[in-house]
Amino acid sequence: MNITSLEPARCAPVPDAGIGALRTERGNLPLESVDVTAEVSGLVAGVEVAQGFRNPFDVTLEATYVFPLPDRAAVTAFRMEAGDRVVEGVLKERGQARADYDRALREGRRAAIAEEDRPDVFTIRVGNILPGERVTVRLELSQPLPYEDGAATFRFPLVVAPRYVPGTPVGGPPAGDGVAPDTGAVPDASRITPPVLLPGFPDPVRLSLAVKVDAGGLELRELASSLHVVEEEDGLVRVRPGERLDRDFILRMTFEASTALQLDGAGTFALTVVPPPLESPRAPRDLVLLLDRSGSMGGWKMVAARRAAARIVDTLTPRDRFAVLAFDSVVEEAFEGLAEGSDRNRYRAVEHLARVDARGGTELLDPLLRAIALLGDDTGGDTGGDGGIGGRERVVVLVTDGQVGNEDKILERAGGALSAMRVHAVGIDRAVNAAFLGRLAGLGAGRCELVESEDRLDAAMEQIHRRIGAPLVTDLSLKDLDVEPGTLTHLGSIFPGVPLRAYGRCRDGSAVTVRGLAAGAPWEERVAATVAGGPALRAVWARAYLRELEDRYAMGEHGLEREIVRVSLEHGVLCRFTAYVAVDSRQVAEGGPEHRAIQPVEPPSGWEMPATGGGGFAWMAAEAPRGMRAMAVPAPGLNPGAGDRPAVMAAARGPLFAGPMRARSVPHGLDTVSAQLTAELDRLKTLTGPDVLYLADLGSRLAALAAYLGGHAELAALARELEAAERPDADPQALLNRAIEVLTALTGPTGPAGPAPEGPRRPFWKRA
Repeated sequence: MNITSLEPARCAPVPDAGIGALRTERGNLPLESVDVTAEVSGLVAGVEVAQGFRNPFDVTLEATYVFPLPDRAAVTAFRMEAGDRVVEGVLKERGQARADYDRALREGRRAAIAEEDRPDVFTIRVGNILPGERVTVRLELSQPLPYEDGAATFRFPLVVAPRYVPGTPVGGPPAGDGVAPDTGAVPDASRITPPVLLPGFPDPVRLSLAVKVDAGGLELRELASSLHVVEEEDGLVRVRPGERLDRDFILRMTFEASTALQLDGAGTFALTVVPPPLESPRAPRDLVLLLDRSGSMGGWKMVAARRAAARIVDTLTPRDRFAVLAFDSVVEEAFEGLAEGSDRNRYRAVEHLARVDARGGTELLDPLLRAIALLGDDTGGDTGGDGGIGGRERVVVLVTDGQVGNEDKILERAGGALSAMRVHAVGIDRAVNAAFLGRLAGLGAGRCELVESEDRLDAAMEQIHRRIGAPLVTDLSLKDLDVEPGTLTHLGSIFPGVPLRAYGRCRDGSAVTVRGLAAGAPWEERVAATVAGGPALRAVWARAYLRELEDRYAMGEHGLEREIVRVSLEHGVLCRFTAYVAVDSRQVAEGGPEHRAIQPVEPPSGWEMPATGGGGFAWMAAEAPRGMRAMAVPAPGLNPGAGDRPAVMAAARGPLFAGPMRARSVPHGLDTVSAQLTAELDRLKTLTGPDVLYLADLGSRLAALAAYLGGHAELAALARELEAAERPDADPQALLNRAIEVLTALTGPTGPAGPAPEGPRRPFWKRA
């Protein structure tokens, strides 16, 4: 394939196409408009997204659009509108939905399908759009709003940023129409890498975004939008016309949250607990700071990342030990191993950080494994109870934009070990990969702070400093509420300034008592229930529950697929194993679409173009079939031909999905977690008696390790027994003895080996 420089005369703006358009050989791009309307009530937002497509060609068209949604949003409805035809979408198992969609196109009927590829990356395809016809697809979703330090945040992403895709390209038809080839590490890379528009061209997509704010009876003191120019009147915030789809929309609302238990009348509950006025002494820390220096971190992001990393180093004391690792395609350490947090070492670390600049590819797995090795070296003594060893808390702080494509592989390889540590993520970007960073932080019961501009950095770092310290309340559990087993989302710990948010299903109850440990002493708070109307509560719970199941699947529990599909279909919430499909009963064409096009996306705001290496001009496919060429540019800050190399392809290149692709799970031997199992055994032996809460928490940690090992049978069985320690019929003393017996056998010189390697694993997307 020849790559040629694009002549400016061949891509002039079209003056009569709204804000602007990019001219192709047959007309404008298919996506005309994106309209977002949201209603915020307290800490939940209901959102409708309308995407308007127009066929600019003289033949039938299938349009594909890869776009983001909030990672915690629950998509609950899908609809296609064309002229006088309105077709409601149906949620089905993903393979079945694709089969229905493909069959409808072959029969000449109009159809649309919506699929989730990552928690925050979705794909919509609309097929058999007639020449000159306009089709609108609508998505309805509900999302919880994070609340910290007196402010709730409504974040709505508007662009899928380029992601680094590691691994060797695999053969066979691609999984999607994106610009990156599928690889062994990211077998669906072509589904999450849409082509990128040439920088500097007028935006061909009209953006409308409006948010109606209701603080839910609380006093709303301030509204602030950090990245877009907005107009506000009577609680209605609108994005000013002309704003671009190149960065997240972020609206912060300042009001006081309150402790509450909401019931929807159908068995779903949402619990919010405001942090109590307590102080918790901080244990000494072993901290590993990981700083992303890859090409996508160029410009203001690198400056902000260096500042953030330096601020974290400044929080250390001589009682702490730390390491600083900067990574791209290689990992560089400021000094060898863990160093004392003395003034001299902190100065050396900050001096090292000042010299770090952006380059290369985002190889995130290696530095995470290195951090795990550093924090796992010291295995003697007591663990201190919250991810610590020898009375020391183990902490990983990751500063990155998170733009990687191999999220599942990272979770599979490192998730089990990270779940035994405190993991905090600082995401720096105007189009940050918030979903993945949130998953990492969730594994380690840590916090995820998102920094979309340098102006936001100071406030975000004040929050992360408090997160690095010890939580106020740990070992949380609920009583006096008849919770359905297995439906409660992760409780975690209560940190200063951050309310506890938990969701679940219950049989009955009018109040709940939250119990935990504050500075080693028992703590509890009773919360009375109130009734909340509307379906949002159930949708938000289902989405949170599905996220936990999907993360466990990514970490090796592949038998959960049926349960994930069941929960998704039963509660009407889209997930990675299901899809919404809308099929018109009317035939409008003789057969399938004669032309296919994938919508290019804006380059993310703030990403710098490379100054050398030919990266200062656009790239395009020399011979695009069916008359339309997708305009793409190298990912900002990247050097074509090395590291973060962009792949460029035509918008349409034949069938979208063909032939299954298989990825092999990576087995881990028991020796990789033997140090952690030994530490768990030592803790058990120091207990003065059977502690029900401790045994249940130990079960959750062992379950994560079993998943990390690929399904270790004996360890997984013990985990299930311990997780049931809080049941009325449990025998705590017998469980304690059983745990000591099993862990002694597993860590002894004749302990059993890990499981035999699994066979090839069927990919989750299950092509039809």
